Amino acid sequence: MVSNRPPRSSPLRGGVLSAFANRDFSVLWSGAFISNVGTWIQTAALLWYIKVLTGSNAWVGWVNFASYLPVLFLSLYAGSLADYLDRKKLILVGQSVMMVDAFALAIATTVGVANLPVIMVISVVMGIATALLLPAWQSIMPDLVPPRDLLNAVALNAAQFNLARFVGPALGAIIISVWSAGTAFYINGISFLFVIGAILLVRTHTPGVPMPEEGRLRHMGAAFTHVWRNRYMFWLLMVITVVAFFGFSVLVLMPAVAKDVFHRGAGSYGLILGLYGLGAAIGAPLVTWLDDRFDSRNVIRGSAVALGVVLIAFGLSRTYWLTCVTSIGFGGSFMVLASAINATLQGNSEREMRGRVSSLFIMLLVGGFPIGGQLLAYLSELTSTEVAILVGGGVCLATGIALLVFPSLTMRGQPVRHDDRAAQPEHP
Repeated sequence: MVSNRPPRSSPLRGGVLSAFANRDFSVLWSGAFISNVGTWIQTAALLWYIKVLTGSNAWVGWVNFASYLPVLFLSLYAGSLADYLDRKKLILVGQSVMMVDAFALAIATTVGVANLPVIMVISVVMGIATALLLPAWQSIMPDLVPPRDLLNAVALNAAQFNLARFVGPALGAIIISVWSAGTAFYINGISFLFVIGAILLVRTHTPGVPMPEEGRLRHMGAAFTHVWRNRYMFWLLMVITVVAFFGFSVLVLMPAVAKDVFHRGAGSYGLILGLYGLGAAIGAPLVTWLDDRFDSRNVIRGSAVALGVVLIAFGLSRTYWLTCVTSIGFGGSFMVLASAINATLQGNSEREMRGRVSSLFIMLLVGGFPIGGQLLAYLSELTSTEVAILVGGGVCLATGIALLVFPSLTMRGQPVRHDDRAAQPEHP
């Protein structure tokens, strides 16, 4: 396997940007960032388009549901694929399908046939491609960097996604205000060319392995056995399930916060959603700094409590600018929590198991998001948007308190630390 190890004199080595010292990681990060800006331009435009078209939070939730639900059902299968197929090729196929799907949505909007059934079908196809892509994307990180840079690579990978989440909605709001939602969808389609080009430029080999002799079902089922035997992994996955279902899913209510609570337009919605992304972009590298100074389990407990507190403040806010500030805190606390959990799972898994362990993390995080979003959307229509957010924040706070009161839930294993990783071989 080609090593991307830089000279030890590299100014990036050991800092919060250390993973950028690895050439292939930097190339893929850059292409992915441009593509994700396009994805968030489309996401912001689509959710606003549905809100204006129907006036219903529930329909916004249903479109979101269609986009992400395939992840819940296909992630483990995709994780199995990522463990024995060439990960670069798998990512390339997934990104190509998503590009075609984005152009299909753009064309449907241009010719005036982008009604709810068409949008739902296109969203499901996008969700299927996303489900097949994500485990390979997550599990390729340890192939691109030496072990001591793994946590930083995971964090910076999350940072680019969330920096795009900051830039994309703001641009999306401008695009749909000045031009149209269709223009936003075309821009997203074009943006996929950058990540496809980056994948083709990556030099690191990610060869597949022989088809598992035990059969596909047993190969997939081995992930559950692995997590159950390493019980702290099980509890970490339970934590991410709860906070995704009740916390992350609050994003579905962002159009309602702007339109129904503050009676503002697309620009204000784009700012609130974008500031969540800014907070997450700050929180992703912050987890590296925190991990150097605190036990990873304390980082997880503290960020879970912080997430609940910030969401409660977000739901109680009646001032637009206070809502913007708490949106930054929402993104930051959630990303610290998710990155710490993801890095702990990745750092404690063998290479041949990483795709499947990543798929469980993705299945519960991304799969729980649409179901929780749909629940909160219906709750917001039965009560109010503010009440739905407060319920989500209350559950997240209760989860964080439970981790503090019952520390044994996260003490059944010892997360890998930076100095532990430095002692390992350059590539797993």
